Amino acid sequence: MKNTPIKALIFDKDGTLFEFAATWEAWAQAMLLRLTSGDRVRAAQIGAQIGFDLDSRSFQNDSIVIAGTAGEIADVIAPLCPELSRDAVFELINDEAGAAPQIEAVPLGPFLRDLRSRGLKTGVATNDAEAPARKHLMAAGVVDHLDFIVGFDSGHGGKPAPGQLLAFCAATGCDPAHVVMVGDSTHDLRAGRAAGMRTIGVLTGMAGREILAPLADVIFPDIGHIPGWLDGPV
Repeated sequence: MKNTPIKALIFDKDGTLFEFAATWEAWAQAMLLRLTSGDRVRAAQIGAQIGFDLDSRSFQNDSIVIAGTAGEIADVIAPLCPELSRDAVFELINDEAGAAPQIEAVPLGPFLRDLRSRGLKTGVATNDAEAPARKHLMAAGVVDHLDFIVGFDSGHGGKPAPGQLLAFCAATGCDPAHVVMVGDSTHDLRAGRAAGMRTIGVLTGMAGREILAPLADVIFPDIGHIPGWLDGPV
């Protein structure tokens, strides 16, 4: 599997660096209640359209929030909120995303410092917007440990298209064959394959092993297993 040297890793953010449920269930509840001025009945109705159950605070496995972009979420919600423009809905989504609690999948500072001590380039490619993504990474204190941060609105498209990952390669000078894409969704892994990278699936998101297995070279419970994998036989 590791038939060429690994020189870089690029990570999805939500469900990979941060646990998905702890972050985005809180975000969805806050966003929907703010959007509807606290009207729980209407909030629940809108939540159902994005695959979120307000009462149980849980996502359906096919929710657009799991792998979709903030823009795609806004496109679903905006027609349900005729009192707001699509841009206003988008801004509200991003504002609440920036304030969402972040639970690190593993202690990110030591993890990323270890990768950089090995001479590896590191980056983040997310279908979140870039501004809230940077807020989350700054709050975790790891922006300085990353060579590249890209969101769906950074000018390179969103996953599962490979544009974000190819931009990372261009910025770092790494050939895609020497890069590993790490993610928790099929969007992440399809983007990695489309870019010509190896792929690692992690189980800190909503997708199970059986969903990720066809697209992943290896699957781990979380990103904390990656250093041991790197130390393994080539």
